[in-house]
Amino acid sequence: MAKQWWQDGRSAQEKAIDDWLPITSSRNAKWWYSAFHNVTAMVGAGVLSLPYAMSELGWGPGIAVLILSWIITLYTLWQMVEMHEMVPGKRFDRYHELGQHAFGEKLGLWIVVPQQLVVEVGVNIVYMVTGGKSLKKFHDVLCEGHGCKNIKLTYFIMIFASVHFVLSQLPNFNSISGVSLAAAVMSLSYSTIAWGASVDKGKVADVDYHLRATTSTGKVFGFFSALGDVAFAYAGHNVVLEIQATIPSTPEKPSKKPMWKGVVVAYIIVALCYFPVALVGYWAFGNHVDDNILITLSRPKWLIALANMMVVIHVIGSYQIYAMPVFDMIETVLVKKLRFPPGLTLRLIARTLYVAFTMFIAITFPFFGGLLGFFGGFAFAPTTYFLPCIMWLAIYKPRRFSLSWFTNWICIILGVMLMILSPIGGLRQIIIDAKTYKFYS
Repeated sequence: MAKQWWQDGRSAQEKAIDDWLPITSSRNAKWWYSAFHNVTAMVGAGVLSLPYAMSELGWGPGIAVLILSWIITLYTLWQMVEMHEMVPGKRFDRYHELGQHAFGEKLGLWIVVPQQLVVEVGVNIVYMVTGGKSLKKFHDVLCEGHGCKNIKLTYFIMIFASVHFVLSQLPNFNSISGVSLAAAVMSLSYSTIAWGASVDKGKVADVDYHLRATTSTGKVFGFFSALGDVAFAYAGHNVVLEIQATIPSTPEKPSKKPMWKGVVVAYIIVALCYFPVALVGYWAFGNHVDDNILITLSRPKWLIALANMMVVIHVIGSYQIYAMPVFDMIETVLVKKLRFPPGLTLRLIARTLYVAFTMFIAITFPFFGGLLGFFGGFAFAPTTYFLPCIMWLAIYKPRRFSLSWFTNWICIILGVMLMILSPIGGLRQIIIDAKTYKFYS
């Protein structure tokens, strides 16, 4: 009955295409699928750069930015879950469909799709780099003192990509739920290792909590860049409607209830991952912490090797979660606009080319920290911090100066500031890194 209720007014051909596309093909997810899909989407490798972000923000501003981001993004996520079915008998299964409802058919596409693509493709590229770097670290830690040959990062990124050539053929969100669950468990595990090993190590002898940069310019740019790192860490909104689309819905039991339950559980796990890693990592190492806390921790060897392997498994799941809406867009265009017949061959060629593209870009530009700051502000801030608020104002039109009106405008102002400031810091970091970088080294 649930399935039938949403599908009136479509031809048999449209229905067949929707049943084939990855987002709308399966509607039988449980609320806990939403929980671990959201954890996998949100707790990415970004958590490992939070102590570094703290070293550029300092104690007070750092804690304030972390808490504010947690509250604002939970609020905007709630808005998106609410807006998924606000038109009776219709579901906004994709972020851009909601955008089209809020801003009009054409404008909605132009506002949402470019930003969503930058986020999803950007995350996939950054995760290719992270997966490769963590594999390399795993190899190097185990090989230390055994005279192993030094292998280039490029090859590790290729090894990591080879997994995705296979996994990307899984048809839809529900089919990757096992991968996603493993990834969610791993994120909690390596976060715990990161802060647990920091506690075990204790404060380093000459710990210094002054801001990392010594010049005023450096401090300002560092601050901007750190804001981007935090924005990147809270970027699960780009796939939230797509995750909700997989949950069954009827007028009596709308999908927003199980979805919200999953989101709340996910956000509690996010807090358990983020706050201890950021605060304990910074407490232990001060401004000597690396842009990936696991690189700073070199002992005990087996534990750090294990944590890096967990990052690899986690990033495999995250890559798939962010790639699924991209596959959906690519396949929608190929089937609906260019009239290709839906089928295995189309999926095999399209998805393999996409994985190869992200692998090539990752091999070419593996500056991890700067990329996070740049993408974080440029695309994550709008889709996570303030685009849901603008849509809410456009659709629900809350009364001027009411609590809802004020809350949304505060989020919009903070989000816009984040979008303008953090790419500046990220871009500067990329330029500094690029000076000493040799291509394909």
